[in-house]
Amino acid sequence: MKVKVFPYLILLTLVCGALQTKGQQKSMELQKPNLILIIADDLGYADVGFNGSTEIPTPYIDRIANEGVKFTNGYVSYPVCGPSRAGIITGRYQDRFGFSRNPLFTPNDSLSGLPLAEETLADVLAKADYKCVALGKWHLGAHYSQHPNQRGFSDFYGFLSGGHHYFPEKWTLKDEFEAKTQFDGYKTKLLRNQERIEETEYLTDAISREAISYIDKYKEEPFFLYVAYNAPHTPMQATEMYLQRFSHIEDEKRRTYAAMVSAVDDGVGGILEKLKELELEEETIVCFISDNGGPLKINASLNTPLRGKKGDVFEGGLRVPFAMKWKGVIPPGLTFEEPVISLDIFATMVGQIAPDIDTKNEIDGVDLIPYISGDTDHPPHPFLYWRKYDQKHYAMRSGENKLIDMDGNRMYYNVEKDIDESENTIDRNKKTYEEEWTKFNEWYHSLQDPVFLGLRQNDQYEANHPDRFKRPETKK
Repeated sequence: MKVKVFPYLILLTLVCGALQTKGQQKSMELQKPNLILIIADDLGYADVGFNGSTEIPTPYIDRIANEGVKFTNGYVSYPVCGPSRAGIITGRYQDRFGFSRNPLFTPNDSLSGLPLAEETLADVLAKADYKCVALGKWHLGAHYSQHPNQRGFSDFYGFLSGGHHYFPEKWTLKDEFEAKTQFDGYKTKLLRNQERIEETEYLTDAISREAISYIDKYKEEPFFLYVAYNAPHTPMQATEMYLQRFSHIEDEKRRTYAAMVSAVDDGVGGILEKLKELELEEETIVCFISDNGGPLKINASLNTPLRGKKGDVFEGGLRVPFAMKWKGVIPPGLTFEEPVISLDIFATMVGQIAPDIDTKNEIDGVDLIPYISGDTDHPPHPFLYWRKYDQKHYAMRSGENKLIDMDGNRMYYNVEKDIDESENTIDRNKKTYEEEWTKFNEWYHSLQDPVFLGLRQNDQYEANHPDRFKRPETKK
């Protein structure tokens, strides 16, 4: 009996293997997979299940990691919102084009945001006939010339400022020109393309609803969805339904934070279920990332076991939850431990459409698929770099080591063995530090100084631009 069953099992294994190989080949041959990039705002490293959270369940975000790959050394190119997003959307270190500050909300200033000389991921994808949709937070400029519809996106639903209130009753300003201060941008009515609209839903739920709707709308053609949630960024505002899920958390801010993260997770679940319903899972790359580390006390996030917070060049400011799935191409349950960076998202997505597609500027990111698949055996990046111009804070990751210079205070850590950056080994690694600092300086000298004033210079900007919020037609 065993003799008869054994060949059968061999045959069955060969058939299943052939079918799996055929399915993988089919996916690899797809010329135009759909692309979905989901960005959380100020999400703590430790606040997703795939990074160990048990207090805040994130089953749908975890599904991206579990059905694909999680990057344990996944970084962003800057530890605060605006510059980080500029790096993501261009695939380039944002300091190369002077986007080294969080931009102010300046609807009359075409220079305060993403320079027009830069090409966005949507600009490139449009060359390949993609429908490109931006949802949620923009924060790359509030001037008309920097509007998403002018930067490669055929569709936009969201807001232009660096943050926003979550409840519609707080959206009391008709448009950006009714603002009087920097943070009045949080109060503006939402935009659908160029038009201000009346919205009735909690903002996170509305962004999720729109993402699902656009998948339905463009299911017959290749699409790129840039789903930029502003949660769990302040202000701390959540619906009663989500707050009830975490009624056991005593700290009010942490409870609200958990509720806001849970709302994002539900939205991710809706997106994934829509792809499954439309049988688009094998035709869609889904990527999830936070724009920077959690700001800890500000929104009650956790970056454990990392040192530092949003704004820091320590790991807590730069290393973030980062996962990607592509059914049939990326095997489920993978863990990738080499350092990667958010700039790689651009190169990875473009690389699956046409590796030789022309980009206007040189890209700093790399296509991660060959590294994930094992086709390439060397690390994606021998070096990763960071510069905070105003603070004179610099960092570079080289293999398992990381050098830091904070206004002349030098540090050197082995972040693989010392993930919380607790042991500064500069005294016994001075020679290596100097050699690596030379490499950092080569990169540094390829950068531009900031091309606009940022949040830290708000008062200076106000003094120099008394017409900051005047309607163009009323300018004198």
